[in-house]
Amino acid sequence: MRTLTYFVATTIDGFIADPAGNNPAEPGGIMGDGGDHIDAIVAEYPEILPTPAREALGVTAENRLFDTVLEGRGSYEIGLRAGITNAYRHLRHIVFSRTIAESPDPTVEITSDDPLSRVKELKQEDGGGIWLVGGGRLAQALRPEIDQLIVKLNPVAIGSGIPLFGGEFRPQKYRLTATRVFDSGVVFLTYVRAPG
Repeated sequence: MRTLTYFVATTIDGFIADPAGNNPAEPGGIMGDGGDHIDAIVAEYPEILPTPAREALGVTAENRLFDTVLEGRGSYEIGLRAGITNAYRHLRHIVFSRTIAESPDPTVEITSDDPLSRVKELKQEDGGGIWLVGGGRLAQALRPEIDQLIVKLNPVAIGSGIPLFGGEFRPQKYRLTATRVFDSGVVFLTYVRAPG
């Protein structure tokens, strides 16, 4: 069975973007301007690099873990504002939205389906892992189906913004399975959903 991994960059205080939903990874963005952790991403998670970044860095590696990327409308619109209709051309790209009626790119599937039901269907298909890139509301909706959480913790606090999980209070436990600290101050934290 395929698994769903929420691999996302966050601030120390748990935000994945500023209150306006700006691209946190762009030059001058809240997550900083690169660092030594980029080499680890290129080597171990090449498919999470947007296609333009892969091209700029000369990354030609095959997808290692994921063949499908999921994102919410807000995250998708970050790329649209930059003129990018599909930031992940090397992956099957599904965007959950109730307001985008038609896909601006034939390689991006826009769906208004219930996210939980759709992910359960995706997990039954053959293929590689499923990567949830963002955003917080979609992550909250999919929490019962998130098998693994990889947090790229950035050494910055912003006070308010779009949370890692946006929604109602609903505690869920995770078990830490790996940590990796970089000189840049970025820490990769890998969790799996705790049973029960």
